[in-house]
Amino acid sequence: MLPSVEHHHRLLCAWQLAVLRFAVTLSDSDRLNVAALAAELDRLGGRRSGEDSLHFFRRTSSHLCAAIDGQRQDAEATLDCFCKQIDEPRLRLAFAAAVGLARSKPARSKPQPKRDPNLFRGLPARLPASL
Repeated sequence: MLPSVEHHHRLLCAWQLAVLRFAVTLSDSDRLNVAALAAELDRLGGRRSGEDSLHFFRRTSSHLCAAIDGQRQDAEATLDCFCKQIDEPRLRLAFAAAVGLARSKPARSKPQPKRDPNLFRGLPARLPASL
């Protein structure tokens, strides 16, 4: 039985969360969790024989963990690229904050609606209610 697309999506989200957790804790157990989820994602990507098997998520996880640890010269570019690929806005912001990426655009506040001074003109005045 083939895993569903939703299962793949949940597993991808779990991997992204695991990378975030490693960025926060820098723990070896969290690094191993990232590697395990990456191996599972690669396994689901397609079964090929021996040397030809896909290793995209394992390779990416290795690069990300090394960048988070500061072991790569291109760490900021690697982390920024990964951050831009995260679809969930809250997860993206949390990851950017965890690894210290500067936000390129400040968060915009919602524009306040303009109040029309004539909005209630013509309506009868209400008497104050007494309790």
